[in-house]
Amino acid sequence: MKLLNLEDVITYVEENIGGFHQKRLEKLDELKLGLILKRKNPYLFKAKNILTAEELVKKLLDAYLSSQEETIFGEFLEGLAIFICGKVYNGKKSVAEGIDLEFERDKIRYIVSVKSGPNWGNSSQILKMKDNFRRAKRILRANISETNIVAVNGCCYGKDNKPDKGEYLKLCGQRFWEFISGNNDLYTEIIEPLGNRAKERNEEFMDAYSVIINKFTQEFLQNFCYNGRINWERLVKFNSSICKEKKRK
Repeated sequence: MKLLNLEDVITYVEENIGGFHQKRLEKLDELKLGLILKRKNPYLFKAKNILTAEELVKKLLDAYLSSQEETIFGEFLEGLAIFICGKVYNGKKSVAEGIDLEFERDKIRYIVSVKSGPNWGNSSQILKMKDNFRRAKRILRANISETNIVAVNGCCYGKDNKPDKGEYLKLCGQRFWEFISGNNDLYTEIIEPLGNRAKERNEEFMDAYSVIINKFTQEFLQNFCYNGRINWERLVKFNSSICKEKKRK
């Protein structure tokens, strides 16, 4: 085990956090109004009594972007965790399916699946993760003499006060960051560098965001409004109607 130099972590964050902000902008550039209209529940927005095109477009866009940002930032945190573990325990990105990180600590080989938070998946996704753990263990035991292999579901934030799940450990928040770094306070120490230049980056994003809101609102008014009111029937048909196949000539 090597002591973690926090300056190395700060440097990594400063060099890589820009990728997160850049991907946020790229997601905006890729968006089409029709795409988000087809992926969100129109009945929900009707039930919430949304009356204006701009409000509806904004709520649709915010809901879509929120899920996208969670995924993008999760990828950044996964990379940060692998970097930190590499500095302390010579951890490395795993080549095994569904396993993000491998390292050895106190003569135990750990295989880790990194997730953003504790409530990341449904029962089927958890079963898939457990299958990945079993498969990785079989491969490791066939190739190395070590038999003491422990599977870990590492979550970058949140809490789970019952970490022993039988087949694997679930380590969340402070427990996870301490586990990969040996530093009990790392979970709070990484907050400050994450905010470096955030104001500048967010201003750039908000400028592009406002353009998309105006563009999509205009498009929505043209296609899904009549006499200044939202045409909910047309919107629901766009979202949910059966697509009729074109007749062949």
